[in-house]
Amino acid sequence: MFLGFSIGYFLSDLAMVFWHFPALGGLEYVLHHGLSMFSISLSLMSSQGQIYILMVLFSESTTPFVNIRWYLDVAGRKSSTIYIYNGIALFFGWLIARIFLFIYFFAHMFNHFDEVKKIFPLGFYSLLTVPPVLGLMNVVWFWKIVKGLIKTISKARHRE
Repeated sequence: MFLGFSIGYFLSDLAMVFWHFPALGGLEYVLHHGLSMFSISLSLMSSQGQIYILMVLFSESTTPFVNIRWYLDVAGRKSSTIYIYNGIALFFGWLIARIFLFIYFFAHMFNHFDEVKKIFPLGFYSLLTVPPVLGLMNVVWFWKIVKGLIKTISKARHRE
């Protein structure tokens, strides 16, 4: 049920990205959503690798902070205290859910590789390619979050 709900979320979010393209995200969002839906669909149809899908889906717990940041930006509240607190929460949430969790994900996959090899071929090769692509995207976005947080905090301190 959770995986089916996730497909619906990604489809609706992708529709919004296309509808407002590129304001809500560029091709990297299309790639992220496409890879995610592909992986979830494979797991749903095969009933294999679902623990890894759920691990990666947990990283989506940072999405509310990303959305709040966007809404505050559009509302002209980039200098507000809530924007700064949201940025700090986004930083720590991203660090835990998208950086540390992915490190654990890859360590778990490595330690259980004898079981991972038993997944059907398309699922196995997808498991070897999709998470590293998503992980790399997470690192790139995290770097942007860090730079943005430093810039925002520096501006806030300068105003005081």
